[in-house]
Amino acid sequence: MLAGGLGTRLRPYTFLLPKPMLPVGPKPIMEHILDWLKKWGVDDVVVSTGYLGKMLQEYFGSGEDWGMNIAYATSPRPLGTAGQLKAAESKIKGRFVCVYGDQLLDFDLKEALEFHLRKKATATMVLMKYSTELKYGFMETDKEGRLTEWKEKPTISGYINVGCYIMEKSFLRFITPGRVYEMNDAFKEAKAAGARLYAVKVDGTFKDIGDRKSFRDANEIYTRNFKEGDGAGRS
Repeated sequence: MLAGGLGTRLRPYTFLLPKPMLPVGPKPIMEHILDWLKKWGVDDVVVSTGYLGKMLQEYFGSGEDWGMNIAYATSPRPLGTAGQLKAAESKIKGRFVCVYGDQLLDFDLKEALEFHLRKKATATMVLMKYSTELKYGFMETDKEGRLTEWKEKPTISGYINVGCYIMEKSFLRFITPGRVYEMNDAFKEAKAAGARLYAVKVDGTFKDIGDRKSFRDANEIYTRNFKEGDGAGRS
């Protein structure tokens, strides 16, 4: 679990708390993620921390209260998503699931793992369908400049990366240690080297909690679901 971001877009909340400790309903984001991983049989977790990482260790400890084994790896400075993953390399034993610590997920992880194994992939990215309505109209013209079509606030849709990957440990060799490296940089390196990279499309829910609005939205969704009888408060 990558949990070392500074959370600048969530300030002032993150002046005192790291992003994974922000509460959604009665428990922090990271606890929701651990509950979801536990549901799919994940017992061993490595948390890559940075900013205010000691708060995570103090709250979750060894993971005993969740029936899990939690270890921690600390990066001395912000290294980007892939750089933070590389910082945890010594604690990773083999095939693993990589998730970001600032989101809520719910999908069939077993189905995604089976896809990864069938494809004999080095890394598999999890995708979900996403649609959004654009704020502006789109105009089309011909080569003479005549207006040919007016699309008022069209809806576009496609598949997005939800920040969850199934990886073989060998994928980590595509990340340069000690440098700021984002996950797309690592995937580009792996693709150039001919690694087996796949993406699996899943049905489920995904809520990225990257700014103050999304944080408020997540709590509103949790409250609404709880009132409707879904005690899990899924996103």
